[in-house]
Amino acid sequence: MSSHPAEPSAETRRILADLIAFDTVSRNSNLALIEYVRAQLAELGVESELTHDDAGRKANLYATIGPTDRGGIALSGHTDVVPVDDQTWASDPFELREADGRLYGRGTADMKGFLACVLAYAPAFARAQLSAPVHLCFSYDEEVGCLGVQKLLTPLLQRDVRPAAAIIGEPTGMEVINAHKGKLSMRAEVTGFACHSAYAPDGVNAALAAARLAAKLGEIAERKIAEGPFDPAYDVAHTTVHLGVLEGGTALNIVPSAARLDFEVRNLPGDDPHVLVQEAIDYARREIEPAMQAVRPGTGFSFAELSHFPALDTDPGHDVVVLAKALAGKNATGKVAFGTEAGRFKDAGIPAVVCGPGLIAQAHKPDEFVALDQLAACERFLGGLLDRLSG
Repeated sequence: MSSHPAEPSAETRRILADLIAFDTVSRNSNLALIEYVRAQLAELGVESELTHDDAGRKANLYATIGPTDRGGIALSGHTDVVPVDDQTWASDPFELREADGRLYGRGTADMKGFLACVLAYAPAFARAQLSAPVHLCFSYDEEVGCLGVQKLLTPLLQRDVRPAAAIIGEPTGMEVINAHKGKLSMRAEVTGFACHSAYAPDGVNAALAAARLAAKLGEIAERKIAEGPFDPAYDVAHTTVHLGVLEGGTALNIVPSAARLDFEVRNLPGDDPHVLVQEAIDYARREIEPAMQAVRPGTGFSFAELSHFPALDTDPGHDVVVLAKALAGKNATGKVAFGTEAGRFKDAGIPAVVCGPGLIAQAHKPDEFVALDQLAACERFLGGLLDRLSG
């Protein structure tokens, strides 16, 4: 029988209840939660640095526990959560509920459970004589494209000393993930020319133009399924092209003057998503626009990037991967189709892995939960890190 505790500490539970109570859906401010964290760290004598969004409604928090003249390990997670709109919950999603060995609430798995474990361990890290620091990186707007963390990372690039590596605590079931796909999200807006449908040839049908581009995206998607490249370590072994929004038109007897497509590419590491997006743009410019503009100049397509985060592919032999495997008690690594901020850290020159409590399958849905034994496993992980840095 294992001697490991199956449940987390009372302190982790208390902090998680506090964190869940903050409604940090990405459309809202996260400042109240950030100030809560800042106050907890201040009681330990740890200073926090904040970097805000342009509107000043949201902030990242960066804090260092331990010596400031060497790299150390960053423990990173996002503070925002996805909406609960149109979801039916058994209880208030912003009030922590325990039942059947699980803690329920929005963000329990993704990813306030990890943040709670880290904050519960912060006093122990602060008391220890650490040989290398622990950096806390708490970000905003991860759920809308890993946007906020860039404002945290950019100032770090100007410093002589920055984290040597990062562990991102997204829900992986405490498995060590060394690679994930990237994502490039795009919007295409189509400008047509309206007229009565009885005289359709005199107009420019934006919806039909959008449909032609949609068909092209489907063709590219099918080619990736058939031709790859492939990596069987992923549950979806190839790059995917997905059309999520297609809309246009107001009435059957009016030629549509406007249409919109939102689409994305989720790419394997090494498979450049910009190449696929450019193929779609070139098709629109070459095969669709000329006929539109022959009828009415000024019609056509405009394209805008909605969000982009890079793929992650950390060498399985890298020190941070070896460390995370040892702390998690794992012999292998994995790869996942969903993206995280780890790719941002990698692009900033900070090698990263993903390892945290809970499962992604439990996130983003009604009655989101994290199992108690997952939080306990995360605490053991952090306890092992403390032992290594203070040994």
